[in-house]
Amino acid sequence: MIQNAPIWMSLLFLVAFFITLLLFYLSNNKALKLTLCIFFWSVLHSVLALMGFYEITDGFPPRYALVLGPGTLFIIYGLMPKNHAWLRQNRNQKLSTLLHIVRIPVEFVLFGLFTIKMVPELMTFEGRNYDILMGITAPLMLLAYSMGWLNKKGLLVWNWIGLGFILFILINGILSAELPFQMFGFEQPNRGINYFPFILLPATIVPVVVWTHISDIIVLIKKK
Repeated sequence: MIQNAPIWMSLLFLVAFFITLLLFYLSNNKALKLTLCIFFWSVLHSVLALMGFYEITDGFPPRYALVLGPGTLFIIYGLMPKNHAWLRQNRNQKLSTLLHIVRIPVEFVLFGLFTIKMVPELMTFEGRNYDILMGITAPLMLLAYSMGWLNKKGLLVWNWIGLGFILFILINGILSAELPFQMFGFEQPNRGINYFPFILLPATIVPVVVWTHISDIIVLIKKK
């Protein structure tokens, strides 16, 4: 764990993590087995982070690949055409939209990490990270869609924008980390995500958010 990090950062982040799991579970028709798989995957990364596994950043291949690789495979497999019918039958679009509210506490935690020099400014809402806008608008989109003020096309546009935001900051986060291909943040690299519980941002929260956006886009496009 980060020794000089205030306890509120870890607590707030863990709250965001469990809200992500809960809303993922509820928005996918209480998919217990899938949610448990994600939970135990998160436990594995938590243990590795507590052991200092991800603090070694000069190895090859980079240890961080263990975080990004399986998460990417999860997204690809979950979006394959054979799973589209399952998505349409089990998706609660209102709860999957509300899931993005977790981006508000995450953004405050990232700003807190910036103040203790564990992430670069570009990872915060004072830099290049506009993700907090998706968290703020998520309950508004839910209300508007539920009341019929927002149609399917409007929610689809919102999901495309949210997907663009999360992928943009994900790329910036990778390129500002202490990896062989680092391009940004040399004066203050992206170190915070190498520690527990913040390792769960790239390992769990970001893949779930990306998958939820893309799967909602698929469901909305196919919805009659």
